[in-house]
Amino acid sequence: MTIDIEVNLIEGLRQQSPKAQQQMLGRYGNAVFAQVARLVPAVEDAEEVYQDVFVKVFKNINMYDATQSSLKTWISHIAYNESISFLRKKSVQLIYYEDREGEAEKLSESEVEATFGHPNPETVQLIRAAIKHLPPDERAVITMFYYEEMSLKEIAYVTESIPTTVASKLSRTRKKLCKIIKMLQS
Repeated sequence: MTIDIEVNLIEGLRQQSPKAQQQMLGRYGNAVFAQVARLVPAVEDAEEVYQDVFVKVFKNINMYDATQSSLKTWISHIAYNESISFLRKKSVQLIYYEDREGEAEKLSESEVEATFGHPNPETVQLIRAAIKHLPPDERAVITMFYYEEMSLKEIAYVTESIPTTVASKLSRTRKKLCKIIKMLQS
């Protein structure tokens, strides 16, 4: 989106223009729903969180600061927080892989790169299945990095972290995914 179009959109949102709100939904709605749906397992719940995200975006647009992040990243931050808050409030019981013996950490970077470097269609399906076995925060980091192609800096903004922490979490989570994939294959 060009800067002028984004500035006009933000100004329209600040004036509570229904047209600007429709443009916002058209421009960012699908990406936000995809982000929420990757974290919130039930479709009905994901739809509820999606609506809450945009209510919060429209209500708090005056708090958006273009010097801190792009509009897309700011919205992702709200979507992430709403999703995690929903999961905490609902106490959604998720079953996920826990690396108690630290086996995933023992994997070498070459083993991890073999899985994620140039995955074939079968590996892509295994990765998608394995992601479902991650806790929400790890799932979020992986999906923001690979699916949404966000930078470490953007992910750090969304998760209220720092880029080096995100990089470490991403590395650990990739190793954990490789371990899960090996378990799914056996």
